[in-house]
Amino acid sequence: MPKQQYMVLERLKDAEAVYTRLWDRGRMAPKDLAFISTWVDEDVNCVYRLLAADDRRAVDDWMANWNDLIDFEIHAVITPEEAGEKVAARLKARRGAAAGTHS
Repeated sequence: MPKQQYMVLERLKDAEAVYTRLWDRGRMAPKDLAFISTWVDEDVNCVYRLLAADDRRAVDDWMANWNDLIDFEIHAVITPEEAGEKVAARLKARRGAAAGTHS
């Protein structure tokens, strides 16, 4: 089974403290948590991060190391292709259900 991906918005309470901890201790992330990509706004107030993990608990464990300095918003995400497949399946199911009611 492929890893679940998560889009995380981090609102830094204190950027200097966050970076000091990062430089001193590293990411403090579980081994099974993959950091795919990261972007930081120009004011260094918000971080947008794409993560992947087999289990949401790995994300929660990582966030617990930082929640005194960062407010997190997390969303499980899928690719646009996967979204298209889900929508197509829903439409197919609705059409099948509608066709069954007209018999």
